[in-house]
Amino acid sequence: MRRAAAWFLFALTLLLGHPVEAAERLRLWHAFRGDEEAALHEVLATWSGPPIDVLAVPYDAFSAKVSSAIPFGEGPHVFIDSHERLGEYARRQLVAGVGDAYDTGAFLPTAAAAVERDALVLAVPLSLKTLALYVADDLAPSVPATVEEMAALRDHLPEGVYVLAYEAQNSYAHAAFLHAFGGRLLNDDESFGFVGPEAEASVRFVANLLEEGIVPRDADGALVTNLFRAGKAAYAVSGPWLAAELDPTMRYHVAPMPRIAATGQPLQPLLTVECAMLSPAGAADRDARALARHLSSREAAEIRMRRAHSVSARVDVDASGDQLVMAFAAQARTASPMPSSTAMRSAWEPAHRALRKMLRGESDFGAALTEAVHRFEVVRRPPPAAASPTPLVVFMGTLAMLGAWRMVRRIRRPEALAQLRRSLPAYAYVLHAVVVVGVLVVLPLVVGAGTSLFAGAGPDARYVGFANFLDILAARGGPLFETGSFWLVLLVTLAWTVINVAFHLGIGLVLGLLLARPLLRLRALYRVLLVIPWAVPSYVTALAWKGMFHRQFGAVTGLILGLRDVFGLELEPISWFARFSTAFTANVATNVWLGFPFMMVVTVAAITAVPKDVLEAAEVDGATPWQRLVHVTLPMIRPALMPAVTLGAIWTFNMFNVVFLVSGGDPDGSTDILVSEAYRWAFTREAQYGYAAAYVVLIFGLLSLGTRLLARLQRGAEGAR
Repeated sequence: MRRAAAWFLFALTLLLGHPVEAAERLRLWHAFRGDEEAALHEVLATWSGPPIDVLAVPYDAFSAKVSSAIPFGEGPHVFIDSHERLGEYARRQLVAGVGDAYDTGAFLPTAAAAVERDALVLAVPLSLKTLALYVADDLAPSVPATVEEMAALRDHLPEGVYVLAYEAQNSYAHAAFLHAFGGRLLNDDESFGFVGPEAEASVRFVANLLEEGIVPRDADGALVTNLFRAGKAAYAVSGPWLAAELDPTMRYHVAPMPRIAATGQPLQPLLTVECAMLSPAGAADRDARALARHLSSREAAEIRMRRAHSVSARVDVDASGDQLVMAFAAQARTASPMPSSTAMRSAWEPAHRALRKMLRGESDFGAALTEAVHRFEVVRRPPPAAASPTPLVVFMGTLAMLGAWRMVRRIRRPEALAQLRRSLPAYAYVLHAVVVVGVLVVLPLVVGAGTSLFAGAGPDARYVGFANFLDILAARGGPLFETGSFWLVLLVTLAWTVINVAFHLGIGLVLGLLLARPLLRLRALYRVLLVIPWAVPSYVTALAWKGMFHRQFGAVTGLILGLRDVFGLELEPISWFARFSTAFTANVATNVWLGFPFMMVVTVAAITAVPKDVLEAAEVDGATPWQRLVHVTLPMIRPALMPAVTLGAIWTFNMFNVVFLVSGGDPDGSTDILVSEAYRWAFTREAQYGYAAAYVVLIFGLLSLGTRLLARLQRGAEGAR
C-alpha cells in the first residue's frame, strides 16, 4: 500500500506540474524541409525569449494535425503555413488576430492583403512562393518573348529533349495558362471559375503543346525535376524547391514566364504567401506574438533569403545579390494571389479531374467542365438541417436499461457471486489487454460512430442524426451508379477485394507448395527473396510501381517497346491511368506483388504441420500426387488458410496506400475504393469529417458482415467433412 501511495503521489505531481511547464515554453509547428528548415533553426537561434518546442510536421498532414490539436489545447502557439488555408482556419476558429505581432507598413501590398480577412490581420507574412521559368543555358541561351516562340525551338533541340517540362495535368500549374486566357479557378463570389470559353481555350492551348511533343505527357514533379536535371528539357516550370535538387555545376538561370501571343498576356502562376499564424492561445500570449514578430523581422528574412533563397514578403529586404531570388521576386509581382476562401480547397479536386479528362481525350471539354461545376457544388452544398437528439437519447437509454436489467438478473443468481470471486484472478491477467484494446480500438470506433451523426466543422458542427448515412446511400440525390456514388465505389471495392485475394491465395498456394518440397535446392534463399515484397513498406512499393507504369518513361513501357522491336508486334505505349481497365489492372498488379508473400508463408507453415504418415498412407493406397494434394493436403491446410484469407480480405478492402499512390483514383475517381473515398471527404472536400466518419462506419459494418459470412462458410465446410 505504501508503494502504491508513493506512485500515486508521484503521478499526481507530474500531472499538476505539467501545465506550469507547458505554459513556460512556446510551441512552434512547421512543414519545412532541407534548406528552409535549416534557415528556420538559424532564425530561432537568434531568439532571446522563452524556450521553444519546435515540431516538423509533414505538409500533407499539417492541416489535419493543426485542426485536431488546437481545439484541445495541445496544438502550437505559432505555426507556419500558406495563406490559402486562412479561410478554413478562421472558420474553425483555429487562428486569431495577430495584434502587435504585425509590423504595419513593413510588407508588400500583395502579402499584406493575403493575410487580411474582414479587416482583421490573421497572420504575419514571411515569404512569397510561386512558379517561375527555369532555363537550361546549354540548350536555350535566351528566354523567348512568347510561348509560341518557345515551342518553335523544338526543331533545334536534340532528339529526346523536350522544350518545356511542367505538370500539365496539375490544375495548380495549369492556373498560369488559365489566367493568361482571362479565366480563374475561383470567382470573387466563391463560385467555380474553371468553366467557360476562357477555361476551354487554355486547355486547348496546352493540349496542342502535348500533341506536338513540346511538353511531356503525364509529368509529375519528380519527372520535371529529372528531365531538367538530366538535360532532357530546355525549360521547366517549377518553384524554388527545384533549385535545391539541381547539381551546383549545372548552368541554368531563372526568369519570369513568357506571354501567350494569342492573348498578349503573360503566364500568371498562383502566388502563395507563407506566414506565421497564431492559435487563439498563442494570440493571447505576449511571448508568442513576439516570436511571430521575430520570425517576420528583417534579420530573419535575410537569413531565409541567404540559406533557402526565399523571396521575402517585406519591403525593406534587398535581394539584388541573389539572381534566383530576384527572378522569383519579379515573377511574384505578376503572379495571381491564391484566394484564401474556404471554397478554394473544394475547387482543386474537380478542376484537377476535369483537366486530366480533357488532356487525355476522355471527355468533351464542355462536358468535363460542366461535370466539374456539379462536383464543386455537391461539396459546397449546405450541411443537412439540425435534428433533435431525443430519439437517439431514448434509444441509447433503453439499451442501457436493458443491459443493466440483464446484469442485475445475472448477479442475483445464487452462483453468480461465487463465479465472480473465482474469476477475479483471470480478470487481473487480461485487464491490461482490455484497457489497451479499449483505448486503441473500441474508443476510436465509438468516437467515429458519434462523429458520423454530425455535419459541419468547428463551431458550425451540429447533430444531424442519420442524415449523412441517408445521403450516402441515396448517392447524394444523383444516379445510384454515377462516378463517386457509394454503390459504384462499393462494387469497385468488392471487385478489388475478390480479385486481389484470389491472386494472393493462388500465387501464395503455388509458391508455398513448391517451397515445401524437401528436395528443392536453395529453399532458404528463395524464401527470403519471395518475402521481400511483403517486408518493404507498402508506400515505397506503390510509388515504385507507379513509376514503372509511366506511359513514357516507365519500365513496363520499356518492356512493351522491347517486345515490339524484337518480335515486330504492333504495340504502342499504354496510358495506364487513362482508362478504368488499365488503371485497375495497375493497382491490382501492385497489390498482388505486395500480398502474395503472406499467403505463401501461411501455406508453408500449414504444410509443415501436415502429418507425414497420412500422406504415406495415401501413397500406399495408390493415390497419385495430384490426388494426395486435392484430397489430403488441401483439406488439412484449409483451417489455417481460412483465417489468412479473412485477414487478407480485410487488408485488401482497406488498402488505401496502393489505390491512392498508384492510380490516385484515376481516371476520374473510378478506381477509388471506399476507404480512399472516405479520405477525400475528410481531407480534400472541406474537412467534412462527419460525412467521412459515416463512410467509415459503413465500411466497418460491411467488414463485420463479411467476416461473419466467411466464418459461417468455414464452419459449414468443416461440418460437411
